[in-house]
Order: sequence, then structure tokens, then C-alpha cells
Amino acid sequence: SVALAKKLGIEGETLKQLEQAAILHDIGKIGIDVNLLHKKEKLTPADIDVLKLHPSIGVHILETIRFLGTVREIIAKHQERFDGKGYHSGLSGDEWRIEGKILAVCDTCDAMTSDRPYRKALSDEIAIQEIQDHSGTQFDPKVAAAFVEMSNEGQLPE
Repeated sequence: SVALAKKLGIEGETLKQLEQAAILHDIGKIGIDVNLLHKKEKLTPADIDVLKLHPSIGVHILETIRFLGTVREIIAKHQERFDGKGYHSGLSGDEWRIEGKILAVCDTCDAMTSDRPYRKALSDEIAIQEIQDHSGTQFDPKVAAAFVEMSNEGQLPE
């Protein structure tokens, strides 16, 4: 997330807040039943609804830490989509912070390229193609293009 943000010209306090959000973005998963997080079977719609609570649980966990106000906002919005079909607020286009859009791309890539209880990790090539294919719908086109460019230049961290 930090490397992508730098490529997009983000620096200073904004970069620091994004880094903090990237580290803490899934902290809300500690409020989700561990059996659901490690479920090997296909997730039911009810399971997905529970998993979708993790950003708001994370915000709740961090709400008493006042200096993390912007970090909480980024965490709350990291599951939004460029087309407005994300959760929880259904924000689209420029209605949410660039930091959340960066985190959305990087978190998705990490999720796709990591082993999960229900599937093996996808290759980097497939993940990059998915991000490219969903530019303008799931992902902000500017952020997705910068991510793909970094990948093509071999600049993505391991």
C-alpha cells in the first residue's frame, strides 16, 4: 500500500495514516468466530454477512484512540468499490478517500495471492489480471493502473 501510494504521489502524514490503516485494516476479524474464518466449505450468504462486519468491528475496536481518526475512516471504507457496490456505505467514484482505494487494491491482491482454507493461492499473474479486469468497477481506474504498472515494472513488494 505504501509503495503504491508513493507512486501516486502521496506523502507525509497521509502516507503515515495509510500505512497504519494497512497494518490495522483487518483488526475487526478478531471479533469474527474463528471457525468461520477457517471454514473450508463454501461460505453461505449468512457467513458472508458476518464477515462483512469486520471493518465496522475494527472501527469500534479503535474508536477510543483519538489520533487514529483518519485511520479508522480508511479502515471503514476499505471494502467499498468504485462502482458503489461495496460495503458498508455504498460509496462510489470520488466519494471516498484515495487511501481506501489503494488499500482496497492491495488487500484484494493479497487475498488472492494467499492460501485460504477453501482454496490455494492464485498466481501473481492471475491476481494482476483480475485487478486490471475490474478497473472501473471494483477498483478506481487510476489506482488499478498504477498498481498494474508497478507490477509490470517489477516494483511490487513480495
